[in-house]
Amino acid sequence: MRVDVRAIQNYHAILFDMDGVIVHTMPDHFRAWQETLQSIGIQVGKLEIYSREGEQGMVTLSEILAQYGKKLTMEEKQRLLQQKENLFKQIASPSLFPGIENLIEEAKQRGYRLALVTGTSKNEVESILPSRLSNLFEVIVTGDSVSRGKPAPDPYLKALDSLGIKADEAIVIENAPYGIQSAKSAGLVCIAVTTSLPEEYLHDADVILDSVEEVRKLLLGQQG
Repeated sequence: MRVDVRAIQNYHAILFDMDGVIVHTMPDHFRAWQETLQSIGIQVGKLEIYSREGEQGMVTLSEILAQYGKKLTMEEKQRLLQQKENLFKQIASPSLFPGIENLIEEAKQRGYRLALVTGTSKNEVESILPSRLSNLFEVIVTGDSVSRGKPAPDPYLKALDSLGIKADEAIVIENAPYGIQSAKSAGLVCIAVTTSLPEEYLHDADVILDSVEEVRKLLLGQQG
């Protein structure tokens, strides 16, 4: 732990990742990627996809294609990515992580400024996240609203700029290496939760916790 826990409650804003933090969608993303890539003869493992959570879809696709020595035109890549997104929409049955709705609502009630910072596209966010939750976020930064997505700092820098605050006023909740790297590169304190990957993949975070309830206790105190 690299941050004084006693100072955690002094932050004024909380920036949330979505997949793996708010909604349990990573198994569906993996299946969609797996079936899409199988259609062109590429077999990917769970860790290959989970470790890239938060990255823009085109970057994920391009890097996996390069890794497996598969060359496609940009038009072919765009069609393949659309295929993945369509398949995800067909199979996705996202559920909220236990306690996350209460955490977001209570943080809002206590005066925290809230932002959602995700690598997911705007259309997918609108189809996945219930409006009762999305309406609680003052700012929503999606993967298609920045030129460079996670692990670059751009998504979190855009959120800070949109909120009109500095990095030392906000804290991030993430669950994957690229998101953590993005947050830290933007100068933010980052809490990681082990909802998708074990602790050894999250070592760059300032605090690593095992559940949303632990996050709530850290940020908002013991009283629920």
